[in-house]
Amino acid sequence: MFFDSHSHIDASQFDNDRDLVIRRATLNGVKYILNPGADFKSSVDAVALAEVNDFIYAAVGVHPHDVETMDEEMLLALEKMTENSKVKAIGEIGLDYYRDLSPRELQKKWFRKQLQLAKRLRLPVIIHDRDANEDVFNILKEEKSFETGVLMHCYSGSKELAMQYVKLGAYISVAGPVTYKNARKTVEVVEAVPIDRLMIETDAPYLTPEPNRGKRNEPMFVKHTCQRMADIKGISLEEMAQATLNNAKSFFKITD
Repeated sequence: MFFDSHSHIDASQFDNDRDLVIRRATLNGVKYILNPGADFKSSVDAVALAEVNDFIYAAVGVHPHDVETMDEEMLLALEKMTENSKVKAIGEIGLDYYRDLSPRELQKKWFRKQLQLAKRLRLPVIIHDRDANEDVFNILKEEKSFETGVLMHCYSGSKELAMQYVKLGAYISVAGPVTYKNARKTVEVVEAVPIDRLMIETDAPYLTPEPNRGKRNEPMFVKHTCQRMADIKGISLEEMAQATLNNAKSFFKITD
């Protein structure tokens, strides 16, 4: 049984067949899905989707691409959403210096404010980091976010940085690119990180793993990522699936 720890099934790419996608996930062994917000609307949609599907949970937050839309009123609205018991984290939040769709200082401002919200609410955070390794790591330490839980979503950094995160108590989540032929760096990360600190994800509808690369991604494809990670670790698919499921349930405090 699999826990897809990061899947945007609220996305418009699923508007025509969302119910079928969810059904296919359950038929292919996906027991839990965490659907994070990327902006205010998707946070609202993630909570609504979680409310009508027992095995789907939500996170709320604003991605660095969209922080120009943020103000204190929106931050209060995100906080209000966390009163729903299906909301298990703040995310996805972070910094993105690759596309730079928002000014970097504004990214850092609202990253800190959302981290501070999570700390006050005693909720873990789901982190987006693209080409901003040093600033993300330092801000997480400065805001003492490791005390309430850090998940590095779709990790693409070095194994050395991954181990620094692990030493501070963070989890490392791996997505479809680990199945690609040029995935040497991610393979090294999976080799190095202890199995009790790993999670799996699809990041659907993006980053589809082999053998379905080029198609729209969806939660049922998480098994391919899990199988590749199991192969790297030299264990069975079942062992990797169970370990990553247990890790995600612990991180998100899901007890059912």
